[in-house]
Amino acid sequence: MKVTVLTGGVGGAKLVLGLLRVLPADAVTAIVNTGDDFRHIGLHVSPDIDTLLYTLSGKSNLAQGWGRADESWNFLESLRDLGGPDWFQLGDRDVALHVLRTARLAGGEGLDQITADIARRFGIGATILPMSNDRVATRLDTDEGDLDFQHYFVARRCAPKVTRIGFDGAETARPAPGVIAAITDADAVLVAPSNPFLSVDPLLAVPGIRAALVATAAPVVAVSPIIGGKAVKGPTAKLMEELGIRLANASIAAHYGDCIDGLIIHDGDDAPEGLAIARTDTLMHDDADKARVAQVALDLAARIAGR
Repeated sequence: MKVTVLTGGVGGAKLVLGLLRVLPADAVTAIVNTGDDFRHIGLHVSPDIDTLLYTLSGKSNLAQGWGRADESWNFLESLRDLGGPDWFQLGDRDVALHVLRTARLAGGEGLDQITADIARRFGIGATILPMSNDRVATRLDTDEGDLDFQHYFVARRCAPKVTRIGFDGAETARPAPGVIAAITDADAVLVAPSNPFLSVDPLLAVPGIRAALVATAAPVVAVSPIIGGKAVKGPTAKLMEELGIRLANASIAAHYGDCIDGLIIHDGDDAPEGLAIARTDTLMHDDADKARVAQVALDLAARIAGR
């Protein structure tokens, strides 16, 4: 069975890790949001790719929720002493990855090639694909002006009120090699419980990806990020309120529209009509939770497919 998952952020990485607990690693492909990518002090940073790399390799800082475990901060301290920007925290181990990625990109390699090589070196058997090798930048119109994603999310901690979200460069971007085939050739496609507006929409904005989701013969199942009428992590609930979208699973289903065939929702939460539904506790505290949610998603996909 070949399974492809569209993912971004910590919640998405948890679902991919869950899939690796119930499927062989070589059966899993993750297509990762790169709308968060940006240049910081000359370095190309790919936060969602790195979150997935660190999570699947067991290198993530579980207590902190981002970055690498066993990190040191000499670079950041020296940067601060020199008057450099310290709002985006780069640990020493993390910097090594960014330096190498930046150098290889400058040498003409694609982000897909670099990511695949790092995944192999980290002992990751799953396939990790950036959504595109081309630049796509998530930008937000806010009451503090036009902000790039990292200044909104990290520097301003999601405080500004958002009126519109856009994806610069998306209209001319191309899916990275292997992305469309991973969707059309899969036996099941999952959409992780990532922020639909900030983590999944950048993927769907790349020409060809949304069309592939609609056209694929594989069932497409999304995991809702809403639990108990709230978003557990990140600015999903705040964004929905500011954009005038009701905080409900029905809104998530409507947002994805004909891209999905089914939705996993938290026990007791509202169920959209006209869509295949499965219920479970969608909080993923530990590996057993992650494996359970992944299996429920696979089971719903199999039910939709009539298997």
